[in-house]
Amino acid sequence: MDTDLDVDSTPALRRALDGYIRAVADELDVPAEGMSFEISDTATAYLGLSTRRPSWPGRDLMLIWDERAGWSVAVETNPAERPVVIARLSDEPVPSPRTVARWVRGILAGPSLPMEPRQQTGAKAVDRHALALRLADYAPD
Repeated sequence: MDTDLDVDSTPALRRALDGYIRAVADELDVPAEGMSFEISDTATAYLGLSTRRPSWPGRDLMLIWDERAGWSVAVETNPAERPVVIARLSDEPVPSPRTVARWVRGILAGPSLPMEPRQQTGAKAVDRHALALRLADYAPD
């Protein structure tokens, strides 16, 4: 067992989240320069998708993740704007990379976007230690 999981989940979470996001990116053929993640007051991740939809001309789609809401497909916006979420996978924050990729491909192949995303019912507390443990299998050795 990784000793920093017992003391502080932040280093373990950083390594594990990096591995998880890379695994999802690999499933979707997103290059390393098209992905990022951050752990601050909320752990979040971004994967740039090289796809556009006629309903949003000139705007790429992105796959975003956060520790509370899980995965969403959204329209790239200006940095000062909130992303326009068009689909959410589920409340499950850590589905398998293969599940995420299959879902994204289905969204991208769909005939009509945007879809009505489900509504969030307030912010829920996240146990970072538990999240690090759930992601531990993705941490590089």
